[in-house]
Amino acid sequence: MSQPRQSRALVIVNTDFCSSDGDVVFGTRRGAKREAEKLSNVLSRLNYKVKLMHNKTAKEIEDLYQQECCCEHGEYFVSVISSHGKEGVIFGCDSEPVKLTQIFQILSSEKCLAPSKIPKIFFIQACRGAELDQGVVVECDSGEPKPDFEPDCFSDYLSIPPQTVVMFACSPGYVAFLNVFGSMFLQALLKVLEGEERHLALNRLMTRINWEVAFCCQAKGTYEGCKEMPCFVTNLLQEVFPFSVPITEEADGV
Repeated sequence: MSQPRQSRALVIVNTDFCSSDGDVVFGTRRGAKREAEKLSNVLSRLNYKVKLMHNKTAKEIEDLYQQECCCEHGEYFVSVISSHGKEGVIFGCDSEPVKLTQIFQILSSEKCLAPSKIPKIFFIQACRGAELDQGVVVECDSGEPKPDFEPDCFSDYLSIPPQTVVMFACSPGYVAFLNVFGSMFLQALLKVLEGEERHLALNRLMTRINWEVAFCCQAKGTYEGCKEMPCFVTNLLQEVFPFSVPITEEADGV
């Protein structure tokens, strides 16, 4: 009897950025590469065939997703993108933008038969604006304050194709935090994938990540006390359990 096809995962992490003329446009993302390596390791131990790519240009990022259309896929496709960004966009290492909707559509086009039919799950570690989340008082007798930034992001959500789930590190218009130890969001994802919560249905697993970041994480140093609130959107029509497998032992020296 033939073995089932292995699910695939694509992890893209950009840490160093230059423009076409060599100027440094964005700051170096210290801590991001090591974090991506840990995620790749955990996904491998969850029986994903993982491709880890470091410092890719905007064109190279699009090409990587085009290449996935030609691959044999298992039950799920998972992708983690860690880079600088703004609302609806992540940046290549050449500081050129890539629209997230373009990435989603590549894997859902009629020319991309295999991935278009399976659940596609994206985790996006990137800023979505420049606002700082100061957090809120959980119990308060007064009315809820109105945020200073109220972006209209429903058009982006409506552009997410069927069988696609996208989880963002932060809310629309806000920054996503990263330090030399990693990011709030992907560290929470790592914790969940390595724990028993990985057996949860995907929507409950993502809600658990929301809770972990909202209640257990806050920025230090320059942005002392600032918070972050991940959010996700899904076009799935059924519950899925993409990480509910026994996790293999970590190899010595990893």
